[in-house]
Amino acid sequence: MTAIRLLLVDDDPLVRAGLSFMMGGADDIEIVGEAADGAEVETLVDRTRPDVVLMDIRMPSVDGLTATERLRGRADAPQVVVLTTFHADEQVLRALRAGAAGFVLKDTPPAQIVDAVRRVAAGDPVLSPTVTRQLMDHAAGTAADTRRTRARERLTTLNDREREVAVAVGRGLSNADIAAELFMSVATVKTHVSRVLAKLDLNNRVQIALLAYDAGLLEEVEEDGH
Repeated sequence: MTAIRLLLVDDDPLVRAGLSFMMGGADDIEIVGEAADGAEVETLVDRTRPDVVLMDIRMPSVDGLTATERLRGRADAPQVVVLTTFHADEQVLRALRAGAAGFVLKDTPPAQIVDAVRRVAAGDPVLSPTVTRQLMDHAAGTAADTRRTRARERLTTLNDREREVAVAVGRGLSNADIAAELFMSVATVKTHVSRVLAKLDLNNRVQIALLAYDAGLLEEVEEDGH
């Protein structure tokens, strides 16, 4: 089995040492580089070709948000998981909108951080439905009406079935749960998710969830009692 290539980015050497130690115990993860600032990330990515970047948000020169935006704008970009000390942070939300595959708290148990790297490498964003909603609620308020109008305009490109799948993704359902609820196969759900991502020019399921929330679709589901 090919090892998951991991790049660590954090300005605190003690945090990097701790992450390196915990990841070193996983046979299927290889640390290919470390960076102390977002300014170093693109050069290191070119040099080491990681599958996943574990990225701190707050750094002195170039922060994790800017570094994430730069990376996700590239072809064949690695997956990014942001590190934070906050459960609901505006910067984390912006990182997710920029294309990060999820986030983990710095006080998360080591085994869960290792599992998060594995899941993201496999294409499964690391963000529970509870945390997703917490972040989206945190972002509600300022410019909410403008976001809703823009989000609804973007979603007009979806057909009815794709829209249903997008809402289900926004509710945090797995592919298997969506298949059971909408009476289709898991393979068909995956196809619909891929089409939604392509039509909306999104990177991952987290961004689908955020767009569905911005458009008010999750509120409509709750009002209908589903």
